Amino acid sequence: MQKRMLLAFLAIGAMMFGAAESYAQSILNLPRASQHALVTQRVGITDISINYSRPLVNKRQIWGKLVPYGQVWRAGANENTTIEFADPVTVEGKQLAKGTYGLHMIPGENEWTVIFSKVSTAWGSFSYKEDEDALRVSVKPQSGEFREALVYDFDDVTPDSTLVTMRWEKVSVPFRIGVPVSDVVQADVKNQLRGGAQYIWEPWDEAANYFLASKTNLPQALDYANHSIQVESRFDNLITKSQVLEAMGKKDESAAARAQALDLANALQIHGYARQLQSQGHQDQALELFRTNVKKYPKGWVARNEAARLSVAHGDYDNAVKEMKLAVNEAPDIYKPALNGLVKRLEAKDDINK
Repeated sequence: MQKRMLLAFLAIGAMMFGAAESYAQSILNLPRASQHALVTQRVGITDISINYSRPLVNKRQIWGKLVPYGQVWRAGANENTTIEFADPVTVEGKQLAKGTYGLHMIPGENEWTVIFSKVSTAWGSFSYKEDEDALRVSVKPQSGEFREALVYDFDDVTPDSTLVTMRWEKVSVPFRIGVPVSDVVQADVKNQLRGGAQYIWEPWDEAANYFLASKTNLPQALDYANHSIQVESRFDNLITKSQVLEAMGKKDESAAARAQALDLANALQIHGYARQLQSQGHQDQALELFRTNVKKYPKGWVARNEAARLSVAHGDYDNAVKEMKLAVNEAPDIYKPALNGLVKRLEAKDDINK
């Protein structure tokens, strides 16, 4: 009896407030006219997820009629449209804590209000209360291509932001989400390195390389490189330390760390580092390392590769082809396709050092 009364009450409420579907359809797992959707976008390491139902235009007049101007709207259909942030964000430049929010909107002909409610478990907007708002922002609607089913898109994704756009009928409503990626990553990396990852050298080196590449916190990068070396001294983490010190302008210390790294390096590691220097435009330093590699490891396919590159530097493509073919014969199968490609380039007198 109580269940029947509840269903009747909710059905009447749905009719009164223009709900697209009756609540009874959510009791059983049955197809709905407004189908469920879930979209997620990662910005940095922060996931942003929107959980919503997709009403159809179905030949109806939407804006100003089915969805009245100036009234709070559920921004979808059925239960609350929700938006979840795994970390703190900004919305249109305003701060918003991590968490799950009920997403509502107030449509207007020239301006919309996007509402993030602390209550995310309601049915639509029928029990919405303004005093439960976590944030409101004002945005401008735009005209767009016709969309039969309402959709949320993540547009204009950048390393630290994305534009969330609600599209339905011929209206688009965008709002920008910003993520403090550097702060989030630094905090997350610290937590990760308190677990089992702290006992092996690779995670510390990986963290150091991230902060080196992003140039967000070079002192932290140096600290992580030193931690990695303390766990196990390797070519990899010593060369990382050298690069961090160079980026900090500490050239003498950088050279000392680089010398330590090269003392530990095998032939392939020296070759890889030399190629990295070439990609950075340090051709003379790279050629010197190729010479060092030939002297230190005179036998094997890597030495043949280095000899070919040194020949190219002197314009001797005939000898370069000869040496690279010998490298192909001596190399493990996994490297042969790439080396064969270099042979073809050399035969065409293409400078493989560029």
